[in-house]
Amino acid sequence: MEELEFHLNRPYIELAKLLKLMSLVGTGGEAKIRIQSGEVLVDGEVETRRGKKITAGSTVTFDPYQIRVVSAEN
Repeated sequence: MEELEFHLNRPYIELAKLLKLMSLVGTGGEAKIRIQSGEVLVDGEVETRRGKKITAGSTVTFDPYQIRVVSAEN
């Protein structure tokens, strides 16, 4: 599993936007499909809502990547 880190400079980011910003999907539409098909885990649980608010301290798994979301202030 490849570990990545995302520095969050706002209170939250929507799950689909995170995948797109990390260049793990090509489009928002692809993110929607991949999320709704159950391919993404948030803190170890399957997440099917593309608008799920991801905050600092969360871990998003999208095989083969694991993204650790941290506050940009740290």
